[in-house]
Formats: sequence, structure tokens, C-alpha cells
Amino acid sequence: MSFDIWLTMLLASILISVSPGAGAVVSMNYGLKYGLKRSYAAIFGLQTGLFLQTFVVVIGLGSIIMQSVLLFSIIKWIGVIYLVGLGIVKFIEKPSLPSDTQRIKAFSAKKAYIQATLINLTNIKATVFLVAFIPQFLSPERPLLIQFAIICATLISVDVIVMTGYSSLASKLKGVIKSVRAIRIQNRITGAFLLLAALFLSGAKRA
Repeated sequence: MSFDIWLTMLLASILISVSPGAGAVVSMNYGLKYGLKRSYAAIFGLQTGLFLQTFVVVIGLGSIIMQSVLLFSIIKWIGVIYLVGLGIVKFIEKPSLPSDTQRIKAFSAKKAYIQATLINLTNIKATVFLVAFIPQFLSPERPLLIQFAIICATLISVDVIVMTGYSSLASKLKGVIKSVRAIRIQNRITGAFLLLAALFLSGAKRA
């Protein structure tokens, strides 16, 4: 892969990663509730989902998904239902003002990681994007494995940096959330964005 092609891919990856989506909502939610350090469990979960999706595209299943109406619909609606469920939970979650110690005890890195992985893994829009995106930067004259490694490393590195930025920005607002009303508003905003992400995902169509 030439430097010019890689640079184009890098710029495209930045623009796509910066675009608000379910991953950004998750990163900001964890940053706001638990701070930047603990939000990395969710951020790395998002990257696991992204890596697995890239791997699926690499081995050719992405094309199969695009060609199979049933498989495409199943994956899409699993993602929609999952996001809707998370959004509803945030809407009905009872607001409280736990101490920092209580908040830390309530945090589960494993749960955050798994939840974030599933969010990205069931995001069919990301699969559509990867199927359309990856072939544009491949050269049949060069080893495919090395090219896929470069693409995957670039996508994940960019997304880690961007999601860290989202989470860091949200964590700086943690001190502002000091009332039950503010927490209720934050929960409902998060829930609304998750439902909005589900709405956009439901409109995904095969390329």
C-alpha cells in the first residue's frame, strides 16, 4: 500500500470515526459516569467489535451478508433491538447520587467490554461501510494479508483516539452532574441517542 493511498484511507477513517454514532454515545456515557480511565473497558470493547467485523469482511463473509437478504436482516434487527433495549433501560433508570466509592464499586469492566463489543459487532451499517470501504484501498499486486493488517490497524488506532477524545470530553463534565435532576437528564439524553442510533441502523440497506 502506497503512502498516498494510506493517507487517503487515514483521512476517511478519521471523518467516519468522528461522525457521531452508537460508539460515541457509549464512550461519552462511560466517561461521564466513571471517568476516562474506566471508560477504556468500553472503548476496547468497541475496537474488538470493529476488529471482528473487519475480519468477517476479510474472509469474505461480508459479501455473503450483503447478498443474503435474510442474514442481513437478522443481523440488522438484532443490532436495532439491542440498541433499543439499552436506550429504554437508560430512560427508566432511577437517577441517584452515589458517592465516588459507590460508583466505582458498581462499575464492571467485563460488562462494559462485552456490551460495547456487542454494540459494534451488531452494527450492520459498519459492515456495509467496511465492505464498500476496504476494497477501495487494496492492490491485487501486493500481499493481501499485509494490506488488511494495515487497514485494520489504521481503523482501530483512529477509533481509539477519537473515542478517547469523546470520553475525555465527557469526563470533564462529571463534576457538573451533581443533582438527581441532572442525572435524569443525562440518562434520558443517552437513551435518546441510543434510540436514534437504532433508528438510523434500522434504515440500513444492502449496498
